[in-house]
Amino acid sequence: MSADLGISDTAFGWVFGAFTVGYTLMMVPSGWLADRYGPRKTLALIVLIWSVLTAATGWVRGTAILLLVRFLFGLAEAGAFPGAARAISNWVPVRERGLALGLLNTGSRLGAAFGLAAMSICIVNVGWRVSFLLLAAAGILWSALWFWWFRDRPLATASGQELETRVQRESPTRTLDGKSLLRSRSVYIILFQYFASQFTFFICFSWLLPYLETHYGLTATRAGLYAAIPLLCGALATWISGTAVDAIYRRGHWKRSRRLPAMCGFGLACVAVLAAAFVPSVGGFLLFFALATFGVDLTLSPSWTVCSDIGGRHVGALSGAMNMMGSISSFGSAILFPVLFGVTGSIRSYFCLAAFLDLVAMGCWGFVLEEI
Repeated sequence: MSADLGISDTAFGWVFGAFTVGYTLMMVPSGWLADRYGPRKTLALIVLIWSVLTAATGWVRGTAILLLVRFLFGLAEAGAFPGAARAISNWVPVRERGLALGLLNTGSRLGAAFGLAAMSICIVNVGWRVSFLLLAAAGILWSALWFWWFRDRPLATASGQELETRVQRESPTRTLDGKSLLRSRSVYIILFQYFASQFTFFICFSWLLPYLETHYGLTATRAGLYAAIPLLCGALATWISGTAVDAIYRRGHWKRSRRLPAMCGFGLACVAVLAAAFVPSVGGFLLFFALATFGVDLTLSPSWTVCSDIGGRHVGALSGAMNMMGSISSFGSAILFPVLFGVTGSIRSYFCLAAFLDLVAMGCWGFVLEEI
């Protein structure tokens, strides 16, 4: 795309950033929409809109239009995770939500890993424009199937009513109303730590593939396969973390079940991202960056589960606010990575900043849910 449209690396950073600006602006409103109208309608609509915009990305002819399309795409996609969190909160009892919310993020990582590898091959064979059209078709199909199949709450049958009763009964604590959420220290810790995790992670979605191509001289196909490795590690981490959250919770340690996996994840990410910055070989860099991605993705299940714990009828809005902080961080990540690399000629300054944020976030998790 950059060659065909004549876009520099710095300008492409703004293309990545345009998506995150739209994503940020619409995050809390889209979470509120999922709370108000239900995840069935909300998710079907937003996936349909973003699929149309995915197709439009394949038709762009200039930088200005690309920036506009990606901004609108960000607006549309903002409700995906808050809507999914609302759906899981409606359907899944608390003792099983850690794994359910972990698998939600597992899907996002596996999809991205598959996309990086498959689309790199697809682009080589049919071009980037047709590749976007294929992705759009997949999204439109998903939207139709979701609206036809899914229901906002368990069906009105004996088993469905029993499940809904379990979901409502098994809350580990009182949920918070809107004003209490605004006053809760845990909420602001959750927002910050998600900012830190996405600052490290977002490189997987933005600059990792082009960095591997240009810095290590890899072909597009090989770079796509290599760039998928950290995402696969992230997918494994979300599953492991979700399983750990539920297992510790079932032993009667509610707060520890949220804190411990997250603190371990941030500790690993801090050490690994620092190591990645100082390893010269592509193999060593991928190893440590994959470990860093594994670490920050260990924090995802506890992050989303805490939102479900205390959000109550505001789960969509609270998880939207948390994801909004992640998108602000992603915007900064997309812009800062090429800028710092251009100024210093090295990725070390960016990765040292990421490690610092991970270290602070690890300490902050010790105070989550302390006042509840």
